[in-house]
Amino acid sequence: MSGQTTEVFAGKYCNSLTQYSRFLTQEVNIGGVPLGGEFPIRIQSMTTADTMDTEASVAESIRMIEAGCEYVRLTAPSLKEAQNLAVIKSILKDKGYQVPLIADIHFTPNAAELAAKLVDKVRVNPGNYADKKKFEDLEFTPQAYQKELDRIKVKFAPLVNICKQNGTAMRIGTNHGSLSDRIMSWYGDTPKGMVESAMEFIRICHSMDYHQLVVSMKASNPQVMVQAYRLLVQTMVAEGMNYPLHLGVTEAGDGEDGRIKSAVGIGTLLEDGLGDTIRVSLTEDPEFEIPVAKALVKRYVERAKTSGNFTNIDVEIPANYSPFEYNKRQTAELNTFIGGQQVPRVIFDISHHNLKDPCVLNDAGYIYSPILDKYNMADQSVDFAFMGDNLPSFNFPGNLKQLYNYTTWQKLENKKNCHPLFTLKQYLACADDKDGYLNLVKIDAEKYNSAEFAKLQLDESLVIVLETSSNHGMAQQRAFFFKLINAEIKTPVIIKRDYNYIPHPPQIEDKMAVDNPISLLQLYAGTDFGALLIDGLGDGIWLEAQNIPTKNIVSTAFGILQATRSRISKTEYISCPSCGRTLFDLQETTQMIRSRTDHLKGLKIGIMGCIVNGPGEMADADYGYVGTGPGKITLYRGKQVVKKNVSSDNALDDLIDIIKLDGLWVDK
Repeated sequence: MSGQTTEVFAGKYCNSLTQYSRFLTQEVNIGGVPLGGEFPIRIQSMTTADTMDTEASVAESIRMIEAGCEYVRLTAPSLKEAQNLAVIKSILKDKGYQVPLIADIHFTPNAAELAAKLVDKVRVNPGNYADKKKFEDLEFTPQAYQKELDRIKVKFAPLVNICKQNGTAMRIGTNHGSLSDRIMSWYGDTPKGMVESAMEFIRICHSMDYHQLVVSMKASNPQVMVQAYRLLVQTMVAEGMNYPLHLGVTEAGDGEDGRIKSAVGIGTLLEDGLGDTIRVSLTEDPEFEIPVAKALVKRYVERAKTSGNFTNIDVEIPANYSPFEYNKRQTAELNTFIGGQQVPRVIFDISHHNLKDPCVLNDAGYIYSPILDKYNMADQSVDFAFMGDNLPSFNFPGNLKQLYNYTTWQKLENKKNCHPLFTLKQYLACADDKDGYLNLVKIDAEKYNSAEFAKLQLDESLVIVLETSSNHGMAQQRAFFFKLINAEIKTPVIIKRDYNYIPHPPQIEDKMAVDNPISLLQLYAGTDFGALLIDGLGDGIWLEAQNIPTKNIVSTAFGILQATRSRISKTEYISCPSCGRTLFDLQETTQMIRSRTDHLKGLKIGIMGCIVNGPGEMADADYGYVGTGPGKITLYRGKQVVKKNVSSDNALDDLIDIIKLDGLWVDK
């Protein structure tokens, strides 16, 4: 195989867990815009118009390109759409747009073979390229399994040869929910199964000396997605391969949820130097995906410029650490409130607010009624309010704990539900004047080897507030966790990050602004906190951003916990980003379903525009709402069909009836 190889540390999945270093992959040329190697991380998206609607497809492509899209993908479900790609490409070229076009293929090898002669890259899903997914519980002996692999090669080899002859690149794109019956029988619905699904096809390409490959491991669950990519890299390196990675969280949804889920998945991998091209899959117009993707990538362009200035942190990777499965760090449970098996706690900084009106707590999830003079808790209610040196002139709700700077806490007459926040120096100097319940101590992650930290007396009231000022702060905080694990220190840790540097420009609601401050907070915090929580590191989060509205800070914190499956506080919508196969308006339908079900905390509802992204792609959903024809919807419980071809006028009511029948409905 041509291209450079990269040595992966200790048989793991990236160059370093503690120093930013981009994983070097083989270069792949896609229509004159190469990726991999030392080329920039490329940005792509997919049209939502019917590919046979040439005018709409061209117009949408142009909007995407002008927003910064470097590759445009269009669906080609049959020969006629594949043929029309040539028309679309020609019109774009005549208008001065040379962007590479990618054909997205499911189930139709003949469309893929035609498209490979006309466009710059084809994407095939190994779960349904040579297999008609029937969701059958089949068993395969080793002999039967090998026979299936032989059958796949016969069906797949013609496409490989056409790509070789025409200089066409290929993406082998595995999706979590569309694994073949063969893979499911041997590996189950697992990251390992996702990797093997891709490797079956990669090995065929490898054996045919075809290497213009890009690989992806998409899932709607960021945790599954991250584990699968890591395992893929380890597997490829073990077999002498280093193909570029296309990163994406499929069916991420819209708005805040879509951005945070994408950041947790894509950002976590970018932090470790993985990823050569990304797509942020939002249930929004495709051009709105581009500034989000650009904002994610820009962070690592800047990091690469300074990566040589980072000090490689001297830390031993814990023997029981596995990046391929979730294991929560074992911590002591303090006063049945934090640590242990408790959900991660949320700290909210209120120190700069006017504390004369109890309504100031509304955005923190404590809704104050002046008439009744009482609070009602929302599903997203914070656990700690950091007051700093600011004293309130009203009574706080009884289940909201207050944090004060130590010197101010000392002076409080009534310390009930009030706890001190120390600097490490203050805590070491304080002999007896500590709280008997909870004492929080701020520690910079780089101080682990300091003499001061060595003097810290661990007890059952101590909570570490872990800070960092490093450009590669996530890795520095992860190294701190590794050292705690190696030292068998089980003190709970609250992860703290400061985003006060994010600006607050007037275009705050402009979706096309790369520097949209709310979007930046969601992306940066989703990456920084998510990359730790997704590996079970952290007993709480403290997100500080003085330039961002309070409600957005709180919702971002809870959104990160939801995306990492650390703490569930709302309904989750697994909605696809739409494409030319979609049979209804996804944005409108998603909002309609959300308006009637967003109070069903913990429920996951899949909203899919067609059957390709139906029961398979919504593998993580409890219920599914899937387009199966014009004006027709099929409803699912998990992967099982409950009602077929329901009129779209009645489908939401029928879905709610199914949820009620299962005893999971509650009234608003």
